[in-house]
Amino acid sequence: MPYIYDDQNIFAKILRGEIPCNKVLETEHSLAFTDIAPKAPHHVLVIPKGPYVCHDHFATAASEAEIVDFTRAIGQVCAKLGVTPGADGNGYRLISNTGNDGVQEVPHLHMHILAGRNIGPMVMIRD
Repeated sequence: MPYIYDDQNIFAKILRGEIPCNKVLETEHSLAFTDIAPKAPHHVLVIPKGPYVCHDHFATAASEAEIVDFTRAIGQVCAKLGVTPGADGNGYRLISNTGNDGVQEVPHLHMHILAGRNIGPMVMIRD
């Protein structure tokens, strides 16, 4: 399936500097910033700088350098927030929504790091 990247999505505009963000971390291939509508005391989004729609797109099309950088950026943000278990942190939830069924709101791969309180059940089942 071909992935169609919308270069007018809000994260593309943030990456181009057209929209400001509260930056937490920036690396060669990734950007992390606080969510504008946080769902937890710590709510940070980590995005790759490349034009990837979702995680499976990224996993199959990104370079090894981009994949390593993105994965390490997530770890660096967790360490910076002090939420890493075993380092006196209480843990976190890492979420990536994909497509309509996954309720993806922005068509650019992004990981949500949620921490600072008990996040609750993994999925709320609705009928």
